[in-house]
Parts: sequence; C-alpha cells; structure tokens
Amino acid sequence: MSTFMANKANIERKWYILDAAGKPLGKTAVRAADLLRGKTKPTYTPNADCGDNVIIINVGKAVLTGNKGTQKIYRTHSGWVGGLKETPYRILMQEKPDVAMRVAIRGMMPKNTISRDALKRLHIYADANYEQQAQKPVALDVE
Repeated sequence: MSTFMANKANIERKWYILDAAGKPLGKTAVRAADLLRGKTKPTYTPNADCGDNVIIINVGKAVLTGNKGTQKIYRTHSGWVGGLKETPYRILMQEKPDVAMRVAIRGMMPKNTISRDALKRLHIYADANYEQQAQKPVALDVE
C-alpha cells in the first residue's frame, strides 16, 4: 500500500466561515489554525500546504476567559532602545480585535513558509459583514 502525498495539483481548497460571537478567543483560533493547515482532511500532509480558506466574523464579540483581559499582555518591539510597547488584552480586544485573533492563530502555526502562505488565506472581520459571499463559505461551529 502506498502513502498519499499531497501536492498542488490534487489539493481542493474549500471556504469555511467561523462565528466568534460569544466564543472564547483561543478555541476559535485553534479551529481556524487546524483548518488553515488542513489537519481536518484525510489527505493531510505535514510538509505540504493543503489547508482551506477561513473567514472569521464577529471577532469583536469574542470573549477572553479567566483573568486574561488584565494579566495577558500583547508586546511589540520596534527594534530601537526603549521601543517596547505593552498593551493588555482587554484594551487590545476593544481597539483591534482582529489583531488579537491573528496573533493567536499565528502562534498556533509552525514557524515556516507553509504557515506564512496559509495565513494569507485567513480573513478576519470585527463584525458580521464580510466580502467573500461569492465563494459561498460553509458555516462551522466552534466548540
């Protein structure tokens, strides 16, 4: 019996939509990362980009469980001396919820070129309006 190896010729990409309203940020990010990598497919190949397209809506209504709103901190650094900026997740979720979701998903992906290409297929919206209606995405539930 031969082992199946996915390549660009035999990969079919589907469109999925996840609604993050009232759901934990981390659980939504896990579901999206699995779809982007293609881990839900029987033809999953770790060294090939075989994932699907993912749309996440209502990210502004996602919730943080526990004390993550005050204790978890988003850090960026400009590279210059004294260039560290720290923002609590409570404020980040109010001002830029799409950045919080993208950072969570990027942290769950492996650090390689396949993940960089997969993250280009991720579309995040803070409200319920999105631009990809023509692709007819399939709605999935975040558990």
